Amino acid sequence: MREILEETQNRELSWLRFNQRVLEEARDETVPLMERMKFVAIFTSNLDEFFMIRVGSLYDMASADSKKIDQRSGMTAKQQLDAIYRAVSPLYKERDKTYAEIKKQLSPYGVCGLDFKELEQQEKKFVKKYFKEEVMPVLSPQIVDANHPFPHLLSKELYVVANLKQGDKTMLGIIPVPQYISNILYLPGYDIRYIRMEKIILEFIDLVFDQYQISDKNYIRVTRNADVSPDDEAYADSGDFRHVMQETLHKRRRMAVVRLEAANSLSKEMEKYFCEKFNIRPECIFRTKMPMKLDFIFAIADKLPDSKKKTLVDVPFSPQPSSMLAEGKVIPQIKKKDVLLCYPYESMEPFLQLIKEASTDPEVLTIKITIYRLAKKARLVEYLCAAAENGKEVTVLIELRARFDEQNNIDWSERLEEAGCRVLYGFEGYKVHSKICLITYRNRTGIHYITQIGTGNYNEKTAKMYTDYSLMTSRQEIGEDAAVFFQNMSISNLNGVYKHLIVSPTSLKQKVLALMDEEIAKGESGRIIMKMNSVTDMDFIRKVTEASQAGVKIDLIVRGICCILPGIKGKTENLRVTSIVGRYLEHPRLFVFGKGADAKMYIGSADMMTRNTEKRVEVACPVYDVEIRKRLFHQLHVMLSDNVKARAMTSDGTYVKKPVEDGASLVNAQETFMREASQAKRPAAAAVSKKKKEGFLTTVLKIFRKKQ
Repeated sequence: MREILEETQNRELSWLRFNQRVLEEARDETVPLMERMKFVAIFTSNLDEFFMIRVGSLYDMASADSKKIDQRSGMTAKQQLDAIYRAVSPLYKERDKTYAEIKKQLSPYGVCGLDFKELEQQEKKFVKKYFKEEVMPVLSPQIVDANHPFPHLLSKELYVVANLKQGDKTMLGIIPVPQYISNILYLPGYDIRYIRMEKIILEFIDLVFDQYQISDKNYIRVTRNADVSPDDEAYADSGDFRHVMQETLHKRRRMAVVRLEAANSLSKEMEKYFCEKFNIRPECIFRTKMPMKLDFIFAIADKLPDSKKKTLVDVPFSPQPSSMLAEGKVIPQIKKKDVLLCYPYESMEPFLQLIKEASTDPEVLTIKITIYRLAKKARLVEYLCAAAENGKEVTVLIELRARFDEQNNIDWSERLEEAGCRVLYGFEGYKVHSKICLITYRNRTGIHYITQIGTGNYNEKTAKMYTDYSLMTSRQEIGEDAAVFFQNMSISNLNGVYKHLIVSPTSLKQKVLALMDEEIAKGESGRIIMKMNSVTDMDFIRKVTEASQAGVKIDLIVRGICCILPGIKGKTENLRVTSIVGRYLEHPRLFVFGKGADAKMYIGSADMMTRNTEKRVEVACPVYDVEIRKRLFHQLHVMLSDNVKARAMTSDGTYVKKPVEDGASLVNAQETFMREASQAKRPAAAAVSKKKKEGFLTTVLKIFRKKQ
């Protein structure tokens, strides 16, 4: 058994602390009320996925190998599950209390989520009429007895349940809350008064089961394990990965229950009944006083009249034009200099324009791109399809195993193939998580490249919600590496050698560790700053500890899981860990080794997690442009100075707000970058335009004079 390090912590408990920081945003009174409610919804959605994936995975591990020890915390899978359930229980109470407080504060603004008993008399009549005419006819109620087996309950869907009695016979009644009916009913009037659908069905359950005596009315929701990985052997046998993925999605619907939520306390009999039916323990059951599904919060925010939006939601911000690009075509500008886009402060539009221009540019020969997650509506796909239809060779390596986006990616892969694109899938045992695009063109001087490397997905929706970097460069050396990368991907070669790009699973971790060794050799003059989403890789953690012991000053800006603890005496005293949770989800990966002009700087797609460094294809790219490097150094400085949304990790793994020193200004990194983007001036294209216009006018005048 490997040694358990005192400077490490369990990854699942670290993740729960991250989600607790999300909930802290919901309690922040400086945040507008509807935005606070959105944070409650995000916390809830995060927790759902945590149970589906991480808890589900631990259930599988506990069943397969009950003695295997987590090397970060020394716990078995079962011990981790026990610790998770203990940690989650108080979070439910905290979330319920937060939701109730925000809901109460929204009421004076006319935003009211109501119980049936709180409705006015006319509203009660309206709801009953709606139920009888619109809801009851489409319900699918069921009893459970000797002749009617217990139904399969879908993960994360709501079910109204009750005990039914007829004479001396008792049974369970179940009504699925229909997915094709709105989950809230707006009541007539100017204010946003609404009642949730599960409450309406619960109120009128006696009309559904009208021949029974009803007791123990409740509504419940199960969460099922969703940690399904496609069977590589099945892939090899099938030869059709899309078909394998469709089978995987079907399998996910029927996996084991890992959590049961109930609106009201369950009777001892019903608790025992559900534990037996779902093969769960009582600690897997959570009572919640707030909605189990909160998607409707975002729709309500959109429904607010403008007069209330000013108070209840964030001041609108639209991604700004790039501060590095003038108006007009982007390809000629990228050929002259590197361009960095900073989402969501700057728009994704220049990248989309790049692909659109390439699709019709007569010099362009090929477009190659890796895709992990796309929006439901994606102009990127339209432009790639147009390029193929215009005779360009378009290669799309699309990862069908992007969790919860599998069906979306299957659909897009079919659309791309139909348009004539060459579609590739990932490798057996390795997900392709890189974000890289290569445009190859030929002019009179030969073959040239434009390469784009990003830290986030080519997703037009999340580019307005997540912070990310997108580097576009015409540097020949980067393009040549990218060309080799795509050739290797096409022939399933994971062992490619690159001069500038660093690529997992072969060279990324090794290169990062080697760069850290260079800083270790400098001792107290060494400097490491890394921004990521998660840190779990034990080789990386050991190297960080070694660097700290050598006197290297290390800053890790980690949004989520961080399994290394700072401030451990003799181990990580020179390490600081910062987490920023704010209006936008922090997503970039940025690595800096050294100081000033000599520093080596990379952006890329990989976190320092074992799955990224050893089981995924990831790409990181060096940043050579002086202007861009200055900009990224500035952003790191601002993030490390944040004393509004930043939290500092303590040596026990908890997080505290950074103190504001006397006389110091408040620094909110995201607000700073929004302001800078809004105030930035685009490069002047006027001089070029004027020259062109003057030249055009001169030509026209000459022609006119000749005719005269």
